[in-house]
Amino acid sequence: MHVALSPRERSALRSRAHALHPVVTVGDDGLTPAVVREIDVNLKAHELIKIRVAGDDRDAREAILRQVCDELAAAPVQHIGKILVVYRRKTEPEAKKPSSKPRRKPARPLKRTFQNRD
Repeated sequence: MHVALSPRERSALRSRAHALHPVVTVGDDGLTPAVVREIDVNLKAHELIKIRVAGDDRDAREAILRQVCDELAAAPVQHIGKILVVYRRKTEPEAKKPSSKPRRKPARPLKRTFQNRD
């Protein structure tokens, strides 16, 4: 189940991804559980990532892109050559609990002196 993106969103994500470097490399062993876990960690941290896939078979790279998007509930953004661009929106972080420590009082403004004026 991958997330559907509108053409406008996909275009904006492609332009954001242009300056990124691949953060995960899928080697000759293919998409192992360790690689999927690493992709998941990077998606949690960055939302938008590039993945480099070794191998010359385009159909295999497309299958890897579909599998990543299905397993991690992500959206395919782009597939150019051996580079895949994947996007998954970050979940909203839980609200932070208020600190039980009392806050410090704000610093008092400094008094200005004009003793050394000519």
